[in-house]
Amino acid sequence: MNPPLVATLSIDPAAQAYFDDLRMRHFPKERNHLNAHLTLFNALPDEAWIFEKMQTLTGSQVAFEVKADQVMSLGGGTAFKIVSPQLALLHRNLQIHYQEVLTNQDKQKRNFHITVQNKVEPAVAKSLQAELRATFEPFSFAAGGVHLWRYLGGPWEFLRTYRFNG
Repeated sequence: MNPPLVATLSIDPAAQAYFDDLRMRHFPKERNHLNAHLTLFNALPDEAWIFEKMQTLTGSQVAFEVKADQVMSLGGGTAFKIVSPQLALLHRNLQIHYQEVLTNQDKQKRNFHITVQNKVEPAVAKSLQAELRATFEPFSFAAGGVHLWRYLGGPWEFLRTYRFNG
């Protein structure tokens, strides 16, 4: 059996760079195998029909805006809460089409976020949250597709981006 696939939202390059920079500076280096990301699904099966269905579903999707709404605590980490009615609709549509193969975790309603720090002492996380909140202003950026990755136990292998073409 192949390792599972992870689906993440493809976002505007400037926003990606902003979140990547924060993650590089604040995520423990020995645990940071990935760029910043917004996970849509944690464990899709690595089967041809998953790729075909993703192509169909994203091909008619119109690009949309999402908003980094607030700095949020993860207990031992820090993330940005991401909100968008279109993101919730996209996720629900994908859930419906992949329903029979979703894990219990992937069947849940998502609390969309982009993690920039994790696996640190709560005091360290609270310090970063206070620092970020002092100057944070909510901002919007474009969502333009879905990335598929193969989960390799820590790092991920990039497979493909499905652009919203609607």
